[in-house]
Amino acid sequence: MTLAVQTLAARTDGFLSPTGVEIAFLLVGLVTLGAALVTVTTKQLVHAALWLVVALGGLAVEYLLLTAEFIAWVQVLIYVGSVVVLLLFGLMLTKAPIGRSPDSDSGNRPVALAVALAAAAALVWVVLDAFRTTWIDLDGPAQGSTKVSGEILFRHWVLPFEALSVLLLAALVGAIVLSRKKNGEEG
Repeated sequence: MTLAVQTLAARTDGFLSPTGVEIAFLLVGLVTLGAALVTVTTKQLVHAALWLVVALGGLAVEYLLLTAEFIAWVQVLIYVGSVVVLLLFGLMLTKAPIGRSPDSDSGNRPVALAVALAAAAALVWVVLDAFRTTWIDLDGPAQGSTKVSGEILFRHWVLPFEALSVLLLAALVGAIVLSRKKNGEEG
């Protein structure tokens, strides 16, 4: 009897005995989810952009916990450092309303919530179906390493990556064009 209890007590892996990294992953994930929910539910546009920084930073921490350091730093540099700054400059240059704007609420929240839940369910189903039989090769190089990420990026994702850069450039040029005063217009 004591041998069975000792064997059971010595076994520390499994669902009921999470490691510190797993607990940190869960806690950071909950904070990231909360920040993402506040991002899409706040009525202050600048506050939404700042909560987006928290959500994207939380994703970077999750990548660090998954030992994908390169992807984490790319997340910080590109998304937190560039996209959010571009978003804030776009808000400032287009003179978007900073505070609450009653004309921006259409009253379709129940329909939007139903569409969001249906889209989330479809996304979860597609991801589970797509990766059901996928196994990670633990003997090869780490999946989050610079070598593996670079090979995947430059072999399979070059076109979408460049299309995103053109899209961001077009958004910046559009914000500048919208912010310039027309001839003879005074402000």
